[in-house]
Amino acid sequence: MKKNNFTQLFALCINNEGYEASLEVGKVYRIIPDEEAAAHGYIRIIDESGEDYALGDDRFHRVELPDAISEMLESAQQV
Repeated sequence: MKKNNFTQLFALCINNEGYEASLEVGKVYRIIPDEEAAAHGYIRIIDESGEDYALGDDRFHRVELPDAISEMLESAQQV
């Protein structure tokens, strides 16, 4: 059986209303796992400032990316 080489640690912004300076619609953001935020309907992401914030989960669509792409995006965000 082939191993699934995808990760779900990213989300696509679909609504930046009220957060135009911090979020770009259509941009993929890295998710920081946060069970407490999730329990309240939030998702914790790293925004344009490089800081992590909990924002409404309905602003994002979670995406599965191949591991190689995920690693490349994570490396680019650390620069």
